[in-house]
Amino acid sequence: MTDWETLDKAVAYRCEGFEIINERVRLPDGTDTEFDYLSETESVVILPFTPDGDVVVIEEWRHAVTRNNRGLPAGSTEPEERPESAVRRELNEETGYDAGKIEHLVTVEPANGFSDAVFHYYVASECERTGSQQLDDDETITVSTAAFENLVEGVRDGTIRDGRSAFALLYYELFG
Repeated sequence: MTDWETLDKAVAYRCEGFEIINERVRLPDGTDTEFDYLSETESVVILPFTPDGDVVVIEEWRHAVTRNNRGLPAGSTEPEERPESAVRRELNEETGYDAGKIEHLVTVEPANGFSDAVFHYYVASECERTGSQQLDDDETITVSTAAFENLVEGVRDGTIRDGRSAFALLYYELFG
């Protein structure tokens, strides 16, 4: 298989959190065309376990689907930030919990047909509440804990619809 050749590249739209990139490309058969994709920084998704084995979960308003969403803490890495540091920072900011230990679970490209997004999944263990949330201006998050088995059942019955969280829970159930 031959790679596509990028002839020109420009940002078609930019906002806080992502860009839409427009590229003029040449296909292997010589055809010139355009390709647009969503570009964002790498993210971390955290499966945080308390010392008693429950999972720290969040409920957050997701305006694109106009509902509260139950899921796992997650967030973007900062420039030059290692994913492990982002795990600790995001967990603390969104939940007020700190992890005793973190372990990489898997890294995936969740939608590489239209996005360059990369999600790094981590398991955080020995998580204890050590402070209060430090939310961004556009975050509305409530924190609770739940049994892992109940969360897996939530994926099965459709009450957990967040794709990042569903993937983390089922991947851990199968391979963790």
